[in-house]
Order: sequence, then structure tokens, then C-alpha cells
Amino acid sequence: MSIKEKTSEEVLIKEEVKTQNEIVLYNDEVNTFDHVIETLIHACDHTAEQAEQCSLIVHYKGKCTVKTGLYDDLKPRCSVLLKAGLSAEII
Repeated sequence: MSIKEKTSEEVLIKEEVKTQNEIVLYNDEVNTFDHVIETLIHACDHTAEQAEQCSLIVHYKGKCTVKTGLYDDLKPRCSVLLKAGLSAEII
């Protein structure tokens, strides 16, 4: 009779945790729907439908998350929104 020995090996896996940030767009009484939609298409790579839906949410709810991702990707996008006269921030 033979004895089989099982060995278990612990493997440590280093997992890099990347936090997701959001660009939040806020409602204002200055910009038109068309301007907001065009800016979201340009700055956030939205489809026309996505941009329209976000603009409606912003209008009725006061704010909407329009893009999520890493801070380094969101920062230039948020800058484009701000330069276009929209109210937005990264959270």
C-alpha cells in the first residue's frame, strides 16, 4: 500500500485596484439641449441617443453621471465640458 502525499502551494496574486471616478454634469439655465448634446458627443464619445438621454436626466433631475473611468481619462474630458460652458465635476 502506498501513501500519496498532496502538497498545496499558496500563490499570492497581486491585484491592482483601480478606482473608478465619474464626471457629473449639472443642470443650468444657460445652455441649450442641442449644445449639451453636441458637447457630450464630442467630449464623452456618447452616441446621439446617450447624449440626449443624459441631457434630459440633467434637466429633470439636476445632475447626471455622464462618464465613468480612470481620473487620467476623465480629466481632459471634463475640461472640454467646462470650456464649453457646462457645469461638471469629477467625483
